[in-house]
Amino acid sequence: MNETASPRSVLVTGGSRGIGRTIVERFLADGHRVTCASTSGEAPAGALGVACDVTDAAQVDAAFAAAEEAHGPVTVAVANAGITRDTLILRMSDDDWDAVVDVNLKGAFHVAKRATRSMLRAKGGRLVFIGSVVGLHGTPGQVNYAATKTGLIGMARALTREVGRKGITANVVAPGFIETEMTAVLPEERRAEYLAQIPAGRLGSTDDVAAAVAFLASDQARYISGAVVPVDGGLGMGH
Repeated sequence: MNETASPRSVLVTGGSRGIGRTIVERFLADGHRVTCASTSGEAPAGALGVACDVTDAAQVDAAFAAAEEAHGPVTVAVANAGITRDTLILRMSDDDWDAVVDVNLKGAFHVAKRATRSMLRAKGGRLVFIGSVVGLHGTPGQVNYAATKTGLIGMARALTREVGRKGITANVVAPGFIETEMTAVLPEERRAEYLAQIPAGRLGSTDDVAAAVAFLASDQARYISGAVVPVDGGLGMGH
């Protein structure tokens, strides 16, 4: 999918802000019909906004139904919705664990399951999971988050084995430290610590992530599946 491809029906979860919003805007700029599914139901101008809690399979199904009624069968799905509840493992509660797993991993499962149904009927499609360098590199205080992001890699690779012959690809984009609302509130000392670890010497932009997603959703990436594409300035290389 690119500017010269036929417009496709795209659904992005968690697309009302941050990385997800930029992904929605990139697909819109490339001429595609985009549904933005988020808990708030808000969406960038030009996208169809649908309120959706990804932990609820019925709400995910309803979001896809709305997208398909407005834009046709969804052939690109981006599972981006995610949360953090960071704390060291000895302080991490079951609720901290369950909440992150439910949104980041179970939510992605709901999206992938519903999307696959549409893509099998359409005889092709693109699944893109938004992972994280944390799932490969590890970060103290993020045992729950890291586990979910590593889990997305297993999900994408299992799906590649299951439906790869049906023209469906499943890949993971693994951002590093990206300039978002989340990183904007980091203490200066922590920010400097992160920058010192990044070979590129800067935080990434949401545009950097959206470009990788757009490529994996494109016709040029039709022979790429089960891959992890790092967008981290070199932070996680070798993992």
